[in-house]
Amino acid sequence: MKERVKAFFRRNKDLRIKPKVLASRLNIDEHEYPQLKAVLNKLVEEGFLEKSGKRYKLIPQVEGDLTGTFQYAPEGGYGFVRTENRFLRDLFIPEKFMGTAFDGDVVKVELLAHKKGKNFEGKIIEVLERSRNEIIGTLKKTKAFYFVEPEDKKIHRKIYVDKKFLNGAKPEDKVVVTDIEWIDPHLPPIGVIKETLGKAGSYDIEIYSLARENGFSPTFPRKVLTAAKKIPVKIKEEEIKNRLDYRKITTFTIDPVDAKDFDDALSLRKLRNGNFEVGIHIADVSHYVRKNEAIYKEAEKRATSVYFVGKVVPMLPERLSNKICSLVPNEERLTFSVIAELTPRAKVVNYKIAKTVIKSDKRFTYEEAQKILDDGKGAFYDELFRLSKLARHLRNKRFRNGSINFHTPEVAFKLDKNGVPIEAKVKKEIETHHLVEEFMLLANRIVATHVNKKKKEEKPFVYRVHDLPDREKLIEFAKFVKSLGFSFDPNSPNTPKQFQALLEQVKGTEEEALINNVAIRSMAKAEYSTKNIGHYGLAFKYYTHFTSPIRRFPDLVVHNLIFSYVTKNNPEYSLKELDEICKHSSEQERKATNAERQSVRIKQVEFMKNHLGDVFTGVISGVTNFGMFIELTENLAEGLIRLRDLESDFYEYNEKQYSLVGIRTGKVYRLGDKVKVQVVRVDETRHEIDFMLVEDEKSDKGKKRKNKKKKNKSKRGSR
Repeated sequence: MKERVKAFFRRNKDLRIKPKVLASRLNIDEHEYPQLKAVLNKLVEEGFLEKSGKRYKLIPQVEGDLTGTFQYAPEGGYGFVRTENRFLRDLFIPEKFMGTAFDGDVVKVELLAHKKGKNFEGKIIEVLERSRNEIIGTLKKTKAFYFVEPEDKKIHRKIYVDKKFLNGAKPEDKVVVTDIEWIDPHLPPIGVIKETLGKAGSYDIEIYSLARENGFSPTFPRKVLTAAKKIPVKIKEEEIKNRLDYRKITTFTIDPVDAKDFDDALSLRKLRNGNFEVGIHIADVSHYVRKNEAIYKEAEKRATSVYFVGKVVPMLPERLSNKICSLVPNEERLTFSVIAELTPRAKVVNYKIAKTVIKSDKRFTYEEAQKILDDGKGAFYDELFRLSKLARHLRNKRFRNGSINFHTPEVAFKLDKNGVPIEAKVKKEIETHHLVEEFMLLANRIVATHVNKKKKEEKPFVYRVHDLPDREKLIEFAKFVKSLGFSFDPNSPNTPKQFQALLEQVKGTEEEALINNVAIRSMAKAEYSTKNIGHYGLAFKYYTHFTSPIRRFPDLVVHNLIFSYVTKNNPEYSLKELDEICKHSSEQERKATNAERQSVRIKQVEFMKNHLGDVFTGVISGVTNFGMFIELTENLAEGLIRLRDLESDFYEYNEKQYSLVGIRTGKVYRLGDKVKVQVVRVDETRHEIDFMLVEDEKSDKGKKRKNKKKKNKSKRGSR
């Protein structure tokens, strides 16, 4: 019987099955059924099967060791190794088995028989490839030793430096450590100081080190700057003659107030047939940045601009990004355009993709354009009104087709002349944001669809893809929103509409930011790929990035590719080359996002240090066995209430209910609960904020209800 059961599970590797169903599949009668149950339990003990509820499933059998990328979780002191094995995607690595691995290293792992939660445990037995050549941190000194405390919390060990390798650095300097050796996990890693960046604490130094830490250089090589200097600002007349001339058609840009690189503009004119021609004009970076030249190679290496608070590390030298390619008003600029003919209800009836020349009439900020729409008058009101109306039709159509309106709230900072934050608040989403967004989405979709017009002819291309969400993550998300009092059916055949209905339901509530963030985390990550699988979140069959070549390298590549297809020339890229570009650009995008979040965190902490003792309203954004994280509603700053500081009771962590439960009082603090907190500690070095609970919303309501009852009793008594 044991061999029959093992053979069945080997044939059905992904199947989870109940014993009675298995008995039926194996033609086992009721007399043999107890023996089957005993065999199943024995196979669980032997590590051949795993049991989840009443179902049994094969534990993937691995021959030899696995390799993967180590990811350290600083909040828990453990890690995971992400492997290519689809059955063992994430292996849990306890601290004692992390060996000499740093976050991001490629490692060899030995699979252990037992599990930690849903994940199998592993032990790192060898580091195959280091992810970092250098680590940035602050130099510290004890009585006898010098060491560097890494800036990145994911680097979990201090790097010791011999006095003779200090290279002139002094304690509290921000430094770059290189030549790092770590051979024995019982001994500290050692390194050599390569460069001193400056005194820790200055914002310029913080941003410089943050950029370097994430692999972005704040400065350009000399040969790149020299090449940029040689590019003329003036456009040659022959070039203009080869392009569609849109200089006399009403055109304008709409951008954030602090934007310096304007890479998209919109034009509008009404056609005789009652339709509208909308021009989506994108800076023609590909005209100036040629493949394999110095500027191109540097842009390929960076792959993206990085937007820190108050500072930008650009992908292209500023002479290009802020001047030659930027679509500034009243200046002739070369563009690559998608020109779409739309009916009054925004149905695309025709389009063309062509090189153009424009002269922007006006530079709007989002707020300026919104004020004109709200007032019903002002510069280019008619054009703004018509574009806004068309954008609403496009947006509504997108949602009807299953597009999900994820909205991640962002923080806007007001900085003084020294870069110190004097105001921090959540950015307000306005209609003009949607106006620009819809036409950018339209251009991206038209370009990707154009490449796939002749379906028999598959052309090498760069797509922006978004895979279906993982079913287990959907089930977890459903449990999470249920704990907040909302419903989500993970088994629904139409999950995009489920997501959209939920996001509409929570709009404007205290839980909105939290649910949006958790919803996004339950999704696959959007990325670049030469294999088109569609874009789940937008509900587009074909999608790419075409609209931001000043700040995204894949857009520049797409410009080159689409131009070759429009002009019927052979593309300059092989499929292998495009695959490498997609992989690198996706990695760089993740690094840039991480760096930008760290930058926001630094400024939030800096802002909160002036609010020690102040009371704020917030939402419980995370619950752990050591406390709960609170995200402030006003500015999204996140801090910790430690378990030891909850003095009213002893609290136990309930992982399944995302909650802390009082042993004596039964008081429950759940994810998403609204609370009032006082700022009690701000650590700028570690970028940490500690809160103390003042009084939560539920207890306030409880008091009000009690007081109301007392008043009613006294009234009845007096009557």
